[in-house]
Amino acid sequence: MSTLIDFVLHVDDHLVNIVQTFGGWTYIILFAIIFIETGAVILPFLPGDSLLFAASALAANEVYHLNIWLFAALFLIACLAGDSLNFHIAKKLGKAATKSSFFGKYINEEKLHEAEGLFDRMGDIVITLARFMPIIRTFIPFVAGGSTMTYKRFLPYNLLGAVSWVALCCIAGYWFGNTAFVKAHFSAIVLGIILVSLIPIAFTAIKGSLKKTKA
Repeated sequence: MSTLIDFVLHVDDHLVNIVQTFGGWTYIILFAIIFIETGAVILPFLPGDSLLFAASALAANEVYHLNIWLFAALFLIACLAGDSLNFHIAKKLGKAATKSSFFGKYINEEKLHEAEGLFDRMGDIVITLARFMPIIRTFIPFVAGGSTMTYKRFLPYNLLGAVSWVALCCIAGYWFGNTAFVKAHFSAIVLGIILVSLIPIAFTAIKGSLKKTKA
């Protein structure tokens, strides 16, 4: 776990090492991380927002010879493919996935119930908004797939969320990632990104607690 935390907080340094070690394979490696974050269901803790931000910052630096447009296209495909796989896993297995000997050991049922609560309160638009919520974005497609929702109904919301998330993170990283201030305070900024993205979850949890108290 400490290794993962170090990777998230210093993802810029780790990405430089990956680029220097693997060269063009960096595109495939980062594609796989973003795809697995939501597609695997059981690995919601992989970095997302900070990874896109840092990768886009490296692409803006000519030293690394990385293409921001290729990054953006691959990240978008990874989001859509990962969420779609997640959706179809739930559509195929349903609630049985949480009871299986394999998935049951890794799926965080507390977060799954939290995602179900968000879905019930906010409706279909939560599919779009969840793309900006770490961990929750892994479980919302699973919840949608386990319901009566069709993939045709799921896809537009998923597409809107993926496009807006990739665009926002990549534009921010490309234009601001190489400024002296961001480089000097990168770990703090990553924490800030994580905290800001958790605000909707915290707000919903507090609102839910207040309703329970009144009841």
